[in-house]
Amino acid sequence: MELNNNTVTEFILFGLTQDIVKEKIVFVVFLFLYLATLLANLLIVLTIRCSGMLGSPMYFFLFYLSFADACFATTTAPRLIVDAVSKRKVISYNECMTQIFTVHFFGGIEIFVLIIMSFDHYVAICKPLRYTTIMSQYVCGALLKLAWVGSCIHSTVQLSLILQLPFCGPNVIDHFFCEVQPLLKLACMDTYRINLLIVSNTGTICIVSFILLIMSYVFILHSLSHKSAGGRKKALSTCTSHIIVVILFFVPCIFTYTRPPLTFQVDKMVAVFYTIGTPLLNPLIYTLRNADIKKAMKKLWCNQQ
Repeated sequence: MELNNNTVTEFILFGLTQDIVKEKIVFVVFLFLYLATLLANLLIVLTIRCSGMLGSPMYFFLFYLSFADACFATTTAPRLIVDAVSKRKVISYNECMTQIFTVHFFGGIEIFVLIIMSFDHYVAICKPLRYTTIMSQYVCGALLKLAWVGSCIHSTVQLSLILQLPFCGPNVIDHFFCEVQPLLKLACMDTYRINLLIVSNTGTICIVSFILLIMSYVFILHSLSHKSAGGRKKALSTCTSHIIVVILFFVPCIFTYTRPPLTFQVDKMVAVFYTIGTPLLNPLIYTLRNADIKKAMKKLWCNQQ
């Protein structure tokens, strides 16, 4: 996987803390958070897959959003948990590059699926009579394939940029996983051009996607003025949960990937929030604010003998 003559074959992850007592706390807390994230997202995945009540396009896309959330958290959380009780927090060069690819791949899928879900809501609320025609099974499948292809292209470009960096000096990454900005600081070259390309890749995707999502919900909220009180309440509840998800995911990403190659103390907590926190909050937001999912879960899991 190496494109340059690197003298560095492995990196040392600094982690969230070097304090032994705090590391034990990190282990317990993040093990709980990670298991809760897996349980919550897999519960949604199994509920949508097994229930006959959730056959609309919205739940089709929610299925893949929950799947992406579980995978996204898995790209970083297990290593953070294991490293919290390990004396030597080492990650090989190839493992580091693989982690960068998977983080951006599943993060990209989440971004594109969120965009598709906002389009689905727009059609459902603004063009209800044409909804079944526009959001047909074929269209939903095609949109999902585009999300996978787009995410693969994005993560491949990101990885190819990082592979151009030579590493020949210090190998301590001041982070709990192989994040782009700390890696740029370790490179034995001027990283201005690479960073500019990274911002053009990841940063542009985050900003453009965020703007598109916010605009779509502005159009949706504006169209609610023509709905009945009951229709407004239901649509507003759905949109509110999605807007919360969008803000929680995109604001930290924009903060991380749209700036010069600088690192701040808050970077690790921001990364914890969008790599572990958001995948846990997403299923909670969708289930707590969605009567259909709660009804399907109760029928599927609570009424079985």
